[in-house]
Amino acid sequence: MRNLFIALTVGTLSLSASAYAQSTTVVVPGEVRTYVLEQQAPSVVYEGDVIVGEPIPDTVELHTVQGHGDYAYVVVNDRRVIVNPQTRTVIQVLE
Repeated sequence: MRNLFIALTVGTLSLSASAYAQSTTVVVPGEVRTYVLEQQAPSVVYEGDVIVGEPIPDTVELHTVQGHGDYAYVVVNDRRVIVNPQTRTVIQVLE
């Protein structure tokens, strides 16, 4: 009985952590969004969905955000995407 309780507790905590990670929102500074919107960059064709929290493939070239080393961007299927340059994870898709 004790082992069942421990297993259920661990399972519940794992699910809670996953739900928390999925709902975490990164607030991108306004100057980063403005910079990305003003830049001229070619659009990359990508067969798939660009999803916040998912990585951009290594084959896609990222562009740095001047003065903000924690952010990069890429234009994918004519949509501007802000990315974490260290993990290549999508932070925000600008519409």
